[in-house]
Amino acid sequence: MGKILRDLYILTVSGTTVYSRVIDPRVNPQLFGALMSALNTFAEKLTDEGMSDFELSNIRFSIVKKNKFLFIASSSKKVKSKKIFAELREISDKFFELYPAETLKKWDSDVGLFETFEHAIKDSLEDK
Repeated sequence: MGKILRDLYILTVSGTTVYSRVIDPRVNPQLFGALMSALNTFAEKLTDEGMSDFELSNIRFSIVKKNKFLFIASSSKKVKSKKIFAELREISDKFFELYPAETLKKWDSDVGLFETFEHAIKDSLEDK
């Protein structure tokens, strides 16, 4: 699709950030993951599906939930939501192709396992 995503976070539903590509060095991926997990849990209490996106100033955060993981991307508000969600679904598909259920069942919480994921999705991420 093209380089339309600025930042990308992949979290477990409990809030552990297993992968992040963040442009702004002031953002701590683990703290962001914990915050997003808490917001998602809160939103799920209020609605059946929880949160799918939110905006801050000129940035949109979009969320796709799949197999007990949250895929969260930031992008410009100028990019259509439909395009962002399609890109996130494609990224989540690649993630589970590279890390199938059998691998994730044996996962010992070492996020180093996911370090090379950026190579699989480099065409989706804006340049730093």
